[in-house]
Amino acid sequence: MANSNLRKAQLVVGIYSFILYMLLTASTGDLLFWQYGDIILAVLVSIIAAAASYKILDNIEGYEFLLNPIKVITLIAYAIGPLFYRITKANLDIAWRVITGKITPGIVKIKTNLKNDVSITMLANSITLTPGTLTVDHENDEFYVHWMNVTEEKPDTERITGSMINWVRRIAE
Repeated sequence: MANSNLRKAQLVVGIYSFILYMLLTASTGDLLFWQYGDIILAVLVSIIAAAASYKILDNIEGYEFLLNPIKVITLIAYAIGPLFYRITKANLDIAWRVITGKITPGIVKIKTNLKNDVSITMLANSITLTPGTLTVDHENDEFYVHWMNVTEEKPDTERITGSMINWVRRIAE
């Protein structure tokens, strides 16, 4: 059964890769929005991505969310909405801090209570994508984050992650 899910997830990765490639190369040519070469290359890239994903997915706990269309739509909504908003807000905050010189950097420990590899990786990458924060390490359910605005010794997890942790739970757990 697990091998069947792994094959399905591998197929889904191939399909997502094809769709993403086609979206990124839209309006480059003749056939509707694409040139023939783009379509052929999209098929080749998606086959390579699907083949490469097999060993990766086999070693990851929690990849099954790829098989649930609702969770994939939630992931897209998360990337377009809350994550983009936090990145934009953090960019403005960091620009203000650089101009004013009000930077108080430090490493803080936050507790996440996340259960699988995919959710841990997704949250760590979301934190790192947000300017002013960098996930340095994690142990069990705790992250060590370098933060540009340390104002207290043990900050609330919400101050660093915002709603990201809830979105990650909804998507990958």
